[in-house]
Amino acid sequence: MRLFRMAALLTTLSASSAMADQVNIYSFRQPFLIEPILEEFTKETGIKTKVVFSKKGLIQRLQREGELSPADLVLTSNFSKLLELKDKQLTQPFTLTDTLTANVPAKFRDTDNQWIALTQRVRNVYSSKERAGDQSNIRYEDLADEKFKGKICTRSGKHPYNLGLIASMIAHHGEAETEQWLRGVKANLARKPQGNDRAQVKAIKEGLCDVSLGNSYYLGKMLNDKNQIAWADAVNLNFPNQQDRGSHVNVSGAVLTRHAPNKAAAETLLAYLTGDKAQQIYAEVNYEYPVKPGAEVSELVQSWGEFKADELALTEIAANRKAALKLVDKVGFDL
Repeated sequence: MRLFRMAALLTTLSASSAMADQVNIYSFRQPFLIEPILEEFTKETGIKTKVVFSKKGLIQRLQREGELSPADLVLTSNFSKLLELKDKQLTQPFTLTDTLTANVPAKFRDTDNQWIALTQRVRNVYSSKERAGDQSNIRYEDLADEKFKGKICTRSGKHPYNLGLIASMIAHHGEAETEQWLRGVKANLARKPQGNDRAQVKAIKEGLCDVSLGNSYYLGKMLNDKNQIAWADAVNLNFPNQQDRGSHVNVSGAVLTRHAPNKAAAETLLAYLTGDKAQQIYAEVNYEYPVKPGAEVSELVQSWGEFKADELALTEIAANRKAALKLVDKVGFDL
């Protein structure tokens, strides 16, 4: 019996040692985007990675697994998921090293170090080259103007990208003014909110509307898709509010899970994801903007020009997300 226990202990220790050289990742981000980064990480550090990818259900899985979860990191494709993971107490603080402090500005980090942003995605206004005229100086506030009556397309107001924008409007203007703005945007819709960001650009190409809300990186995706390049060629990409506060920015990001079995290796990966090489791969593969100051963007993204970003901290936007969701329901935006 004693020999059996000793063998079991040695087996457990051996397994733990093996796991220490691996990071287990639950990812909402598509494999094609993160695999090139993870391959480079393993080459440089010797630490292997294992990824479970899904568009939904990963948070619920993490909850079910509890202390037995193998997950070390969760990679998200939007800010909403970062907040949900924190709110459900599925995270633990990462160590705020000098590297992370240098790579990621404070506005892109949780004040309690429960989440960290990895890339920026701007909430742009797409406009028809043929019918919309010059919209280079457009403001989000302008979307409620009667001149856009029946000319706006957008996805659901409850989608995290739009909720983030609405929450930022509340932060800048207050709930009452934002409610009036949201009612004005709804009154200007050409159709019921539906589809994704690319579907709105398709609708502009087809003449169903003249302007739409959409993240900038989708333009890069459409320009590199032979079936969608005609949609992209039909629009201009505009960065709103360049004459005042700047354009709203959402993020993708990561959290260290509450029961991460390989915390040290996971934190090594977290630092790598904010470094020059990983940030450049994100920019090249998915046409996103790095969070690291000075990191290079792709040539295509550079061709869109520089822009001024809203300096509002993500934590301030987060504080208004629930209010934003209530306003979407109150004005019946999606109905």
